[in-house]
Amino acid sequence: MDSNVNKKHKSSVFSTLFSEPETLREVYSAIEGIDIPKDAIIDINTLSDAIYMKQVNDISFTIDNRLVVLIEHQSTISFNIPVRLLMYVGRVYEQMLDRKKLYQKSLVKIPMPEFIVLYNGREKHPDYTKLKLSTAFENTEGLKHQNNEGYPLELVVKIYNINHGRNKQILEKSKTLDSYSCFISKIWEYNKKLSLEESMKAAIEYCIKNNILKDFLEKYGSEVFNMLFTELSTEELCEIRFNEGHEIGREEGRQEGREECRQEIIDLLNQGLSAEEIKKRLT
Repeated sequence: MDSNVNKKHKSSVFSTLFSEPETLREVYSAIEGIDIPKDAIIDINTLSDAIYMKQVNDISFTIDNRLVVLIEHQSTISFNIPVRLLMYVGRVYEQMLDRKKLYQKSLVKIPMPEFIVLYNGREKHPDYTKLKLSTAFENTEGLKHQNNEGYPLELVVKIYNINHGRNKQILEKSKTLDSYSCFISKIWEYNKKLSLEESMKAAIEYCIKNNILKDFLEKYGSEVFNMLFTELSTEELCEIRFNEGHEIGREEGRQEGREECRQEIIDLLNQGLSAEEIKKRLT
């Protein structure tokens, strides 16, 4: 077991598993359908919050200093993810660039951004969809001339469903992503008959026995269980709130309500409350 995980920043199983340059090269190559050259440098620049000792975004990295890729992992699709990624990429550029050079006359080249969401929640979702920042813009009719020139600012997020059996062409090219997908799938499979805690323990034992993320699970041991229990408990507690009569009719409203609920639970977890204590507050 590695006791160094999460000492500096509260992380997640996903961001810990995909925290090595070569793993990111493998995953991005599988998603993009192209082999990233071995000599292309992968530089990780994931944002962190020093005050709360946690990561701000899931993963961000540059490839050969020509691409900056932001990857978010979600078990529920948030329609606000384009706005969040806009804020993240601004901070990433801020820490990458020399501000003084931005005031010079000659053009400063910057890595082109790419925004990816990897989804593996229990709700049905297509293999591939997109979300655009422009859908969040207020209606400006009567305030400016409408034209066909497009929006002055746009951001497109590509969403891939990585549940086991979906997007096979991607999972076949990335053993790590496929193994992670199988691991989570096993948890939900066991969860049909067992408690969440028992399901996670059974899935960890199954994967180690069947050489699925074996080195990772053996190396990080209880840290994986603790991180994942926090993540999945958040989802479970959100379900409890909605099942207790907090259901919102429209799908858009349901998503917004779940996002608010999730943030509330994360805040309580950051305050040191256990999943059981949070459950009592929500019900």
